[in-house]
Formats: sequence, C-alpha cells, structure tokens
Amino acid sequence: MNTENTRYLRNMSGYGPTPPKAEWPGGAKIAVQFVINYEEGGENCILHGDAASEAFLSEIVGAAPWPGQRHWNMESIYEYGARAGFWRLHRLFTSMGIPATVYGVASALARSPEQVAAMQAADWEIASHGLKWIEYKDATAESEKADMLEAIRLHEEVTGAKPKGWYTGRCSANTVALAAELGIFDYISDIYDDDLPYWIEAGERDQLLIPYTLDCNDMRFATAQGFNSGDQYFAYLKDTFDCLYEEGAAGTAKMMNIGLHCRLVGRPGRVMALKRFMDYAQSKGDVWFARRIDIARHWQAVHPAVRFERPSRMGAERFVTLYGGVFEHSPWIAERAHALELGAAHDTVIGLHNALCRAFRSATKDEKLSVLKAHPDLAGKLAAAKALTADSTAEQASAGLDILSEEERTQFTALNTAYMDKHGFPFIIAVRDHDKAGILAAFRQRIDNDSETEFATACGQVERIAFHRVGALLGGDDR
Repeated sequence: MNTENTRYLRNMSGYGPTPPKAEWPGGAKIAVQFVINYEEGGENCILHGDAASEAFLSEIVGAAPWPGQRHWNMESIYEYGARAGFWRLHRLFTSMGIPATVYGVASALARSPEQVAAMQAADWEIASHGLKWIEYKDATAESEKADMLEAIRLHEEVTGAKPKGWYTGRCSANTVALAAELGIFDYISDIYDDDLPYWIEAGERDQLLIPYTLDCNDMRFATAQGFNSGDQYFAYLKDTFDCLYEEGAAGTAKMMNIGLHCRLVGRPGRVMALKRFMDYAQSKGDVWFARRIDIARHWQAVHPAVRFERPSRMGAERFVTLYGGVFEHSPWIAERAHALELGAAHDTVIGLHNALCRAFRSATKDEKLSVLKAHPDLAGKLAAAKALTADSTAEQASAGLDILSEEERTQFTALNTAYMDKHGFPFIIAVRDHDKAGILAAFRQRIDNDSETEFATACGQVERIAFHRVGALLGGDDR
C-alpha cells in the first residue's frame, strides 16, 4: 500500500511532557538569547530592483506597497534603524557586556560596512537573514535556493566568513528543507515551535533547529494587538523570563529568545524598556547570556542527534513485521494502523499504541472476539508445553506464572475452564501490572461478571498488554 498520502508531515509531539535537561553551562536555569535583525537597506525598494516599496514593520500604520514608486517616508524610517537605532543598541549591549546574534540581510550588510565592523568588534555572531528582506511564500524552490546561495556568497564577501546560522523570516514551506540541504549551517531558525533546540533528519544529515520568537519580539510595536508602550514590552519580557526561570529552577531549563529591530526598539521611547529588562535578567543568578551559535555548539556537544527507526516512516511490510504481534496473533491490526494518517506523534510509545488501538477499536465485534480468543490461558496447557509466543511467555513469567505450586496450578486450571465456559473467550489481564496473588483475585472477581462487561474489560486489558509490548519494542520510552 502506498502510504505517502497518509503521512502527516507536521510534528505536534516534540519533546512531550519530559523535555531533555538542557544542562546549560554553569548550571544556568535559563539561556537568554538576543537577536538584532539588521534589515535596513535590504527591504523592498524600487532602488533595490523590487516591484514596489516596503510595507512591513514600520511606524506607518496600515502601510501598503507602492508599486513602481519610492515610498520616501518608509525608506526614511528604515534608514533610522541603520543611522541611529543600530548604534543605540550597539552601545547598550557592549556597555552591559551582553552578547548578541545578528540576523543580517546580506544586501543590507553590504550597504553598511561601518555597522558590520562594529558587530565584529563586539564579537557578535552574524547569521544570515537571507539575500533581501522580502517575502518568499510564493517563490519557487529553485528561485529561493538561488537567492540563498547568493546570500551566502555575498555574506562571506562582506564579513569574511560564511554564516553558521540561517533565518529567512518571511519564508516559504521550502525554506528549512532548502537550507538543511545545503549542509553548511550549524543551525536553522525558521521555526517558532519550541523553547529548546531540536534535531531533524535531512536526508543523510542531521540538522539542528533553534526556534525563534515572534512574541518576545519588538515587531509587536508595529503590529495589531501589539505593544503600545515600553511598560507593556518590559512586562511581557519579564513574565516570560520569570516563567522560564522558574521552570529551570525545577529542573527543566529552557531558552528565551528575544527578537529586536534597529528601527523599532532602537527608538528612544522603547530602548529603555529593553534596558530595564536586561538589568533585571542580569540581576538574577544562573543566567546564561549566549549567542545562537553558542547554543548550537552546546546542543551539538551535550545533546547530539540520535536516529532510530521511526514507525511513521516504515513501509507496510516492515511495520507489520515489527508490530504485527503486539495484538496476539493479529497482524491485521498493524496493517490497518499503518494505513492511518501517521506522523511524528506516532513515533512514541503512546502515539504508536494509540494508532494500533484505533485499528482494534474500529474492528467489528467478531474481529475483536478473534483477538481475545487468540490469547492463551494463564498458566494453561500452552504454557506447560512451552508453546506460547515470546511475548506471552515473558509476560506470564514476569508475574511468576511459570513457577506454580500444584495447588496454584489446580486453581488456575479450574478458573480458566469456568471462565471460558461462561464467557466464550480466555481470561485476559495485563499480568505486568499485577503479581500472582492480584491476578488470582481479579480472576475470581471478574468471572462473575456478565459476558458483555467482561468483553469490554478484556478488550481494555488487551490494549494494556499492547501498551507494554510497544514500550518494549521502542526501548521502554513511556511516551
């Protein structure tokens, strides 16, 4: 079966309820990372060969592109970022000794040699923010890749080195894959989906992604439902920091991203709120102020990529070979589960178990009954003859059912017979959840239930047995 159209490409699972311990340097409870976006001179402008003027992230409310015309006011606002805002931020960061990463638009960097020299003198990381600060949502993959390659070439020409990080910003669905395909970036940041870095598989290469932010971002001074004052900005940054710092104190340290723009937070009426936040963060202990490349190198060293055979990416034959025995002697359940819309969420114990259970739950009553009847008696003839499946053998042994006294064997035999005569299927219980005494007690209690109740109970126990088996197959990960 071709399952290409039934695979869900988004990852809604992530690290789940148990994120890895970040182990930031010095035992820091939080990593704080500032990005200064340098876009001025790379925005849409007919002087740059674009079809219209810029309309994004400025002081002009409701700005719209002007096709074929220069927008003098828009150009002037962007120029403020290069002429004044950048230097105000440069003084602030260097005076406080806090490092920064610059997302540098290559064409903007080429038009600002003094600012580039200042970035380098401050030992700021200069990552690539693309060739131009334009929209790529409608670009072909070929044209976007061509711009990427030119951005890298120009970046190296202007700064003397290739960028180690990439962030397009106004990206397409192809951006991350295209950047990863180049195989030169320590990290890519065109994602907003986590508080920690994570790895993706890009063909034969493992690519690190470091999520960015649009909420702790001064762009909200220029967007609807954004910040109207420095006090609002400071309060939001402080609350974010406090939440993450508290989580770090509890043992799950995270990363706080803060996105800045020279023409926005570089204004006098906003920069003091940023300074107040920086003072506040510096006043706390156990804070690691880092560039993004520092975070990338730390994650590469402490949390290297780990590959495993992912259920959602298996062909049907391999999937059924591995998981066809999870439901006793019922490979058809794995076949049906494989045909579902599987994705990254199903590469965990809970996710894979859920997919298999969905196939079981949607089966007819007769099909479910066939699964129940496929299970062996507890400590019955098959066990005595050593004819159980490997899973059933291990499960029964875990509760000591392979070592019974004559009295216990007689009790199990009588109960098995009575239960089967009454309900028409074997007594089923997830023995890994019980000891021998608990199993016998449940046996005696459940045998008196009506058969409809027992059918439902047995189906639930089959699913519980499947959970344990999936856990063993995926290495014991309880997710």
